[in-house]
Amino acid sequence: MIEKRPLPIWQHLQGRKPHFSHFLSEIRLQGIRGIDDLEVGFDYPVSVIAGGNASGKSTVLFAAACAYKVPRAGVKDFVPSTLFPDYRPKPGARRDHKDPITLDFNYKTPEGRMAMRWRRSKSWNRSFFGRRNASQPERRIYLRTLSNLSNPSEVRGVLSMSRLKTEPLATPLNASQIAFAQHLLPFEYSEVVELSSGKKNMLFAEQKGGVKYSELHMAAGERAILRMARDIAQLRDALVLIDEVEAGLHPWIQKLLMLHLQQLALRNDLQVIVTTHSPVILDMVPSYGRIFLERDETGRVAVHPPYRDIVQDVLYGRSADTLNLLCEDDVAEAIVHGIVDEVGLRRRMGRGVVRIGRNTGAEEFPAHAVAFKKFGQIDNFVFILDGDKQNSSVAEKIQEAGGKDVPVLFLPGDDGPEAWVWQQMQQNVQDTARELSINKDDLNNQMTRLNSIYSLASDTPAAIAKNKLYDLSEQLNRNTPEICRIVSILETKKSESKIQPLVEEIESILIKWRDELE
Repeated sequence: MIEKRPLPIWQHLQGRKPHFSHFLSEIRLQGIRGIDDLEVGFDYPVSVIAGGNASGKSTVLFAAACAYKVPRAGVKDFVPSTLFPDYRPKPGARRDHKDPITLDFNYKTPEGRMAMRWRRSKSWNRSFFGRRNASQPERRIYLRTLSNLSNPSEVRGVLSMSRLKTEPLATPLNASQIAFAQHLLPFEYSEVVELSSGKKNMLFAEQKGGVKYSELHMAAGERAILRMARDIAQLRDALVLIDEVEAGLHPWIQKLLMLHLQQLALRNDLQVIVTTHSPVILDMVPSYGRIFLERDETGRVAVHPPYRDIVQDVLYGRSADTLNLLCEDDVAEAIVHGIVDEVGLRRRMGRGVVRIGRNTGAEEFPAHAVAFKKFGQIDNFVFILDGDKQNSSVAEKIQEAGGKDVPVLFLPGDDGPEAWVWQQMQQNVQDTARELSINKDDLNNQMTRLNSIYSLASDTPAAIAKNKLYDLSEQLNRNTPEICRIVSILETKKSESKIQPLVEEIESILIKWRDELE
């Protein structure tokens, strides 16, 4: 059931977003930690920042922590000089190079839209782009980094509490805080308290079975969940920032945590930004809540458009023993699905052998080939281009990036897959109508009418065919990929069809892949 629950929460939470009184919509970083110029926008109230090591995830998160003036925080809390310190000892030549830095923020606030800049030249200062009497907006912030109770000095500090002559102050966690933890952890607690003495504090738990223990004896995941429960369960209209949110958590708990964070954001008007390396975390927010950062060979960091699932999974550890067929768009994907449907049926292959997906276009395929090779997954991929790319350099670039043995195949049709599908439907109206469960004459009349409507169009054949297919799909109450998949299956069955060279190549690759697995 957990797999079905996120969708309505996504819809409700995005619908709730316009009613938030505060919302951090964009950060721009220049000159910091090797980031030359990076703009990161936040659309969904719970954003997940992903990317490789040293891609800038934590830098963006710490920059977000500088966006607001935090009520009751110290003057050195939530400011760039603290979150981005420099090593600059008075003696010695080894010190951090001090570059000019700017951190720009765009917000929605109760007073309306506004912008603010932190700038460092000799020292850090704020500006409001000429806006008179402006001040930094106030908002509560929760920031959790990867710091765990493992640093020797931190452990010694907490252990010193056990040598106090007086009992530390005990503050029980309230019902909502305990409920947060109970939703995620397999324990039933009779009590969880925070023991504090001065600035030192630690959690102490008692389970209903009678076991009592401090957080020195908690598993890393239990400690992380209880600390989060204590800190954020009652926050309202706040900004929650968590670095590597999956640290110490089982994948199932990761799912529950992200679900609960979104429910909490919905109830309490929270904006949540987390960083992750986990595909489980990524799957638990919609695509418009995913932010992928990449640092290229020159060191430049940029925001990558959200990956399709097939690319996301291979880059985040989910390729397993599956052969991946990567197409350009949903129409190409549907055509390949049709081929694999028919080939798999006659070769008695399970669908688990192959996975078919799409990206945003062929121009990104060479970059993906570089990444797949880097992560040792290039042998798991077949790239399938539209037929109109046969005379382009894309195939050559893919093989330059991934290796000369990387399979690059082409769909039939010189004017794009939509034009090929439309042509096959016109030539085989009777078979297509039967598979679509409609009258042959009705289908023929609708296609004739659309041919007439678009006869004077000056677009490319591919664009015209795309529009014809879309209009026909609307009339038949179908979607375009569904129709393309049906046409592909029909053509795969015909030995004289122009799709046969592609069918034979895919069939050969599938058989080889299956035999190697066995």
